[in-house]
Amino acid sequence: MAQRLHLPHRRLATAAPSEEEPGLGARVYAVQRTGAVLVAVFLLVFGLLGFASGQAFFSTRGQSVLGMSSNGLLSTLSVVVAVVLLAAAVRSPRSASTVMLVLGPLFLLSAFANFIVLGTRLNWLAFEMSNVIFSVVVGVPMLLLGAYGRIGSRLPPDSPYAHPHADEDVVDERPRTPEEVAAEEAMREAEIAVVQHTATPEQHRRVQAMAQAHHRTDRRRVWMELDAAARDMARHDGTPEAHRFALPRRRAGRRLSWARGGPRPG
Repeated sequence: MAQRLHLPHRRLATAAPSEEEPGLGARVYAVQRTGAVLVAVFLLVFGLLGFASGQAFFSTRGQSVLGMSSNGLLSTLSVVVAVVLLAAAVRSPRSASTVMLVLGPLFLLSAFANFIVLGTRLNWLAFEMSNVIFSVVVGVPMLLLGAYGRIGSRLPPDSPYAHPHADEDVVDERPRTPEEVAAEEAMREAEIAVVQHTATPEQHRRVQAMAQAHHRTDRRRVWMELDAAARDMARHDGTPEAHRFALPRRRAGRRLSWARGGPRPG
């Protein structure tokens, strides 16, 4: 059995805490989710109206829809982006924020790229100047809404991104009481004895029992429960615990600390 140093670890949460609990950045989350939904609704209406107009899919001269030009390809892209935004908003405000941080720059890049190809055969989305302006008008707010309360040197006081709570589930496994310190010493001696093939049957039994636990605190709890059970048995039959289990005495000149794997002078 290899010797390992068990430091504070991160437990896997069985259920993630709700992102929208009162006081947990409700305003920031509301802005992020509402912004994603508003942009998605407009794009969805634009795309559906484009389909209803019966325009050609790859036409470079689109038909007017809500004051902008559109063809079948642009309508399809608009609906797809709208669905992605709605799905992100339904999943969580954090997802909506992340999606908008990605789509915002893409809208701005689209405005720049399509401005270059206006009036050419490469204008596959049938863009006109109104579409370029719309892409900028939508891309900038999406970028700002996605970054709201999340990116900046001075975040809002209620922003959950300003007070990360990712480390709240870190568990300190170090012993806190003299009993736990003694248990750690005995555990380490038993583990080393098993590795060196000098362990007693009782040490083997205890090490095997501890092997069922995955964290040091649980292993220490198992050891201390076995200690308590041994004391109870000793009280019932009057046999001293040391005689019952015949645990070996600590070797002179060698002391093993729970916090260090190597020996230190006694």
